[in-house]
Amino acid sequence: MTANSHAADRRCGLFERFFHSEVSGSVVLLTCTLIALAWANSPWSDTYSHLLHTELGVSWGKSTFTLSVHHWINDGLMVVFFFVVGLEIKRELLVGHLSSIQRAVLPVMAALGGMVCPALIYACLNTVGEGARGWGVPMATDIAFALGVLALLGSRVPTALKVFLTAVAIADDLGAVAVIALFYAESIRLGWLLLALVLLAVLYVAARVLRIRRLGILLVLIVGVWIAVFASGIHATVAGVLVALLFPVKPLAEPRDLLEVAADRVGWLLGSDVTARSIIFDQQQLAAVIEVEDAAHHLQPTGLRLENYLHPVQVFLILPLFALANAGVRLDQSLTQAAASPVALGVVLGLFVGKQVGLLAFSWLAVRVGRAALPDGVTWVQVWGLSSLAGIGFTMSLFVSDLAFESETLIAHAKLGILLASLLSAVTGFLILYWTLPQDTSR
Repeated sequence: MTANSHAADRRCGLFERFFHSEVSGSVVLLTCTLIALAWANSPWSDTYSHLLHTELGVSWGKSTFTLSVHHWINDGLMVVFFFVVGLEIKRELLVGHLSSIQRAVLPVMAALGGMVCPALIYACLNTVGEGARGWGVPMATDIAFALGVLALLGSRVPTALKVFLTAVAIADDLGAVAVIALFYAESIRLGWLLLALVLLAVLYVAARVLRIRRLGILLVLIVGVWIAVFASGIHATVAGVLVALLFPVKPLAEPRDLLEVAADRVGWLLGSDVTARSIIFDQQQLAAVIEVEDAAHHLQPTGLRLENYLHPVQVFLILPLFALANAGVRLDQSLTQAAASPVALGVVLGLFVGKQVGLLAFSWLAVRVGRAALPDGVTWVQVWGLSSLAGIGFTMSLFVSDLAFESETLIAHAKLGILLASLLSAVTGFLILYWTLPQDTSR
């Protein structure tokens, strides 16, 4: 087997682990969404609202720092979500499916179309007033739900189609992060922003130059960056992406040198009388084991190790809590009126129509001008199905809606539009792919 085939197998294995965790997480996410909707529309809805507005914090002397439970989730826990997103973006840009111009053109163009067209459709329906700030709401794609719908089709879905959707979603995440940082920031406080940049520089030196491994030191610096970004007026979650970009996704040392050390130590251990007891009491054997462990540790980049560790935390804890805190939309007697509001209509048409038109048109344009080609085994009808699934804009769209609007009414209208558009997009995308994908002949 060649080195290229080994690399391909490793990439495939990494993607399959990512895919299955996202699919499992989408089930948990959907469950929490339904719980939030049921709770917010139940006789106990007051407890839902009261819990989200409960203030939690710390105090020292006469000073206090408190945030509501809702803000701790959206401004605190979601930093970890954006940190993992930043790691995924960096990995894809450096060693993944966006690492070369030839491979990146199609997903980047598709993501660009899937952001521009929804924003334009929304802006046409909300030209003035407070609702005009919501143009960023329908731009995002929720990768967990989109991959979850694909999983319902089982082995009929070619891996190339899953990879293409994932690459589009990650490129889309990159655009969403840029939009949040550039257009949904409050008035910038330069002093705090400068402090954040200084702390980022110190963190870079500690993690990349000095290679400090003490988690306590790194956590102090990371929390300092979060506080400085939070106080600067830029949304605190951007700190997660900035910190993620500092961690390496490639080995910092030469793999061959480390493998030689490991091979030498393992060879020596094989020639020794090694037992579970002797490793404990024989200092040479213990030292050899530690050297092998260090060699293996250095071969796994810090960024990849953190991504593997935090991805389940993000998928099975942080995003479900986010859904519980943000998906509780009141579905009262004015539901029809709310769904017909310019904000809700803009979100629904942006996600459901804009994503399909933009993603499909920009993908066709990239192929038409000869700058890209469809992945092997993927057809244009399947790209249409994926463009519909890209209209599932749950997590990031809910997040942006809270940043875009101050009015609780407009936030509720936007969230209602997100839920309706996501449902329409999921059903439509599933039906398109169900009817067009080849039948499963393995049964």
